[in-house]
Amino acid sequence: MTSLPSTLPDPASAYPAMREHVPELAVDLDTWTRRMMRWHFSPQTGSPFWVSRGGSLGFDPEKDVDGFAALELFGLFDKTELRAAHARDLRPRGYRDRPFRIFETGGTTGAPCRIVNVTRLAYDVKVYRLMLEARGLAGGDVLAMTPMGPHAYGHFVEALADSWNGAVHAIDFDPRWVKAVLRSGGEADKYTDHLLAQTMPLLASERPELLFTTPRLLVELAMRLPEPLHTYGVRAVCTGGTSCTPAEAQFLREEHLVGVQWIDTYGNTLVGHALQADAVPGGPPLPHGSTHSYHLPPPFAVMTVVDPHDPWRELPVGERGRVRVTTLLEDLFIPNLLERDSAVRTGPHPWFPWDGVAGVRPFEEAGSHEEEAVEGVY
Repeated sequence: MTSLPSTLPDPASAYPAMREHVPELAVDLDTWTRRMMRWHFSPQTGSPFWVSRGGSLGFDPEKDVDGFAALELFGLFDKTELRAAHARDLRPRGYRDRPFRIFETGGTTGAPCRIVNVTRLAYDVKVYRLMLEARGLAGGDVLAMTPMGPHAYGHFVEALADSWNGAVHAIDFDPRWVKAVLRSGGEADKYTDHLLAQTMPLLASERPELLFTTPRLLVELAMRLPEPLHTYGVRAVCTGGTSCTPAEAQFLREEHLVGVQWIDTYGNTLVGHALQADAVPGGPPLPHGSTHSYHLPPPFAVMTVVDPHDPWRELPVGERGRVRVTTLLEDLFIPNLLERDSAVRTGPHPWFPWDGVAGVRPFEEAGSHEEEAVEGVY
């Protein structure tokens, strides 16, 4: 197991360490964008998915996209194209001789999307581990109350623990099952019971130091445990996926997470992990009820808060709008994806020197004919 720091945790040290150990984070966004256009649209390195679309775009991505702002030329990304794509057509030809895995989304807005992982998971693990190290938390065994199977979350937790030779105690967790039940008018209670019945014995017998789960399941788990989480040996809870209300978050912190760090991320399989930055003196103002903001590290991905009625108009800091995300990785390029979330734009944080979001909640628009988002327990 990796030895833990002897000094007090300093989350502000995370980003300098990230730039040192993940040199791509130091690349200028416009420079990285041009590099990704050459990679994804060259017949030698790009995927069949993007190379085959290059001739019908009406512009030349390698010549006309001279920086990040020019990605607006692609318009909004339609996820139905990704859903219909053959998985092998998503693998860049530049990675034809490297192992790859297929990850699928949880189906929050309907049929799942597939993506190819070659390098993405390794980036996520490096960045997240460095964040944990800055908080004095890298090391120990893990309880993964997370989706497994084709879902990126479970594979990420396993790879993260592998980076320090930690054990992962995983449960059977299929988020699509409960979402199908909810769509048919049923309730999630029985499936939640099934997940908790697997989790509670592991928590008591294995005493993991890190618990990975979703905020929704964390609330349910805390309400059923006879003792607070720290009595089971848990030093930190790491959550992602569904959200909980400010009142639920306050209840968890005050009643069940005393002595336990709670680290939340915002994101999904298509955009990655937006890291939590706590409220600190000199940090960006946060909306009422928020204790932290989320920051997605460029140049790998960029979040923009836009006018719900004009997805190309970025809103000023402090205003709420819809989240638009662009992902720029060697194995995943998704330009201008409108997310199913609304959020308040925040400015740069002392820990992460780029804009973030806070107060994330599902986006709702009256009269919309888009697919309904079903969160369930993930």
